[in-house]
Amino acid sequence: MPVYHFDLVTSTGVVADLEGSELPHLDAACLEAIEAARELMSAAVRLGKDISSQSFSIRSEHGDVLLVVRFADAISSND
Repeated sequence: MPVYHFDLVTSTGVVADLEGSELPHLDAACLEAIEAARELMSAAVRLGKDISSQSFSIRSEHGDVLLVVRFADAISSND
């Protein structure tokens, strides 16, 4: 099973995911990133912070960036 790394990209730099996660395919990795983004944003909102400008850069086990998931894209607007 492929290993995907979820690097957290913030305004101050990148926090590399050195361990990674085994997932069946990139679509599963994308869903994992969306769920993690929602959890992190929920915790941040409870502290009065907006981290919606952050993102996850999903890398392959070989270091290639496969997809970027912006936190802002993990939520929808109900206007």
